[in-house]
Parts: sequence; C-alpha cells; structure tokens
Amino acid sequence: MVKAGIIGAAGYTGGELIRVLLGHPDVQIVFAQSTSHAGEPLWKAHSDLVGETDIKFSADAPVMDVDVVFLCGGHGNSKDTVASFPAGYKGAIIDLANDFRLKADAGDFVYGLTDAFKDRIQKARHIANPGCFATSIQLAVLPLAAIDKLGEVHVTAITGSTGAGQKLQETGHFSWRTNNISIYKAFTHQHLAEIKETLFSFSPDWCGKINFVPVRGDFARGIMASVYTECDLTEEEAVKLYKDFYAKSPFVTVVDSNPDLKMVVNTNKAILYVRKYGDKLHIISMIDNLLKGASGQAVENMNIIFGLPQDAGLRLKASKF
Repeated sequence: MVKAGIIGAAGYTGGELIRVLLGHPDVQIVFAQSTSHAGEPLWKAHSDLVGETDIKFSADAPVMDVDVVFLCGGHGNSKDTVASFPAGYKGAIIDLANDFRLKADAGDFVYGLTDAFKDRIQKARHIANPGCFATSIQLAVLPLAAIDKLGEVHVTAITGSTGAGQKLQETGHFSWRTNNISIYKAFTHQHLAEIKETLFSFSPDWCGKINFVPVRGDFARGIMASVYTECDLTEEEAVKLYKDFYAKSPFVTVVDSNPDLKMVVNTNKAILYVRKYGDKLHIISMIDNLLKGASGQAVENMNIIFGLPQDAGLRLKASKF
C-alpha cells in the first residue's frame, strides 16, 4: 500500500483527493492536515464523507510516515511547505498549487500533464500538477503542436464556481453567482504561462499566440473550453490525428457527436470534439475542474510514479441526470 498524506486537506481539492483515495485499492491515507479543522472528523469540512471514514484532521503533517505528500494549500504556500520538510524525506511530493509549474520556479519538479509527459513523470519524485484551465486547453491543442500545425489559438472557456476555491469572495456568493455569468482576467489569466511552456516544448517554432477569455459560470463544477485555430488539415485528418494522439490515454476520449458538460462532471474524464469550419479547426474540450483539472490528475501522477495502473481509483462514473 502507498501511504499518503495531504496538507491543506479542508479545501475543495483536498476533499476531492480524500474522496478518490478512500476508494483507491492501493492507497492508505495516513494523515489529512488542516490548521483550521484540526481534531475534527473529515466530514465536518466535507459532508459528503459522512459514514465513509473515521479519520480526523491533524494539526501536524508527519511526512516521514508517508510515501507521498499532496500539497493542497493556497497558491504561494507550497515552496515554504516543502522547505520545511525534514532533510531526510525521500518520498514523492505532488503540488496542486502553482508554485512549481513554470520552469523558472520548478527546480526538480516535473510538470505533471499526464497525457503529455508520462515518461518524465515515471522518473520523477516531485510533481507540479497542472492548472484546470491549462489542462483543458492543452488537451485541445497538443496534437496540433506535436505535428507543427498549431497557429494562433482562440479560446473562450467557462468554469464552475469551485474553480475559484473555497475562500468566500463576492463572486462566489450564491446570490451573485446564480443566474449570472461574467468574464474575468481576459487575455491575462495566470494559466497562460504554463500552457505556452508546454506548447513550445512540443513545437519550438509555434507563433506563441493564445487569446484566452475565461468565463465564470453559474454552476458548481466543470470546464468547457471552445478552442479554434486556422488549420490546413481536413476534418477527417484532424479527427484521426486526435484519436491516434490520445489512443493510449486512459481518460481522454475523442467523441463523434457534440458533447455536454454532464458527461465529465464528477469524473476524471476529458472529452474532446473536433470539427472543421472553413479554414478553422474547432475543438471543444471538457473536464471536471476538481478532478481531471486538479485532484484526479494528481492521483494519476501518483499512480504513474509508483508503477500502478494510471486509472487506479479513478474509474468514476458521471451522473447524467
């Protein structure tokens, strides 16, 4: 059994990680750390865990007792957390924040986009888990970058309210969010940098242009990205390219009919839909922002590091109705 610890376990990604790991056949949760909930049962913060486990939140994080530590704290905290680990800690570290995603900050952390860098992940001990928008958008365009067919990219993507985290803010209030929609961080979103680094690693001569407009949706979870770029492939060639590229990816499916978000919510799936309109190739990319976009992909990374089946503990069915 892989012994796992979670630091910052009371937030959305921590809760999803606990839910997945409790059902994982090869993992034992040794500790779930939370300063604000120390001593309380997990269901006090995650009511969906009532009756599932007797584990309580711990104030400390005994990392020397585990094989892997998941960092689920806020962005900007992970570097200090890792620096505080005992010098003798040799286990794996999987960071779900943005502290180590960019090459300038990475050190020995490997960017954990599982459908692109599995070979690197297998040899790594420290993983920077990708961002949610970054995962969805990269999956939409990686096959084109891999054959140097990627031009200027245009993206409009909508995300659920859980993408903003659990901390209360004005745009997270039910009265503001329900029956409402808004654009934020147009053309300046923080995930652009990690997306560009990945695409340049596949296609060094790519033009480097992404026009990204993120949208706040009036639903809880999920991302739908609408992506288009000029492309000289026929529709048939493009669909074949995508299906071949992701043929060995256990969670990426290229579908032949227009998808909807409920097909991925509460799962680790990524669904892509590829169509050609004139000289534009249009790709719809859908994921659950808390699973494939965060905690689910983190478990994929753990599975790969420890030589487990990549889909272990992650065969989660969507709720269509």
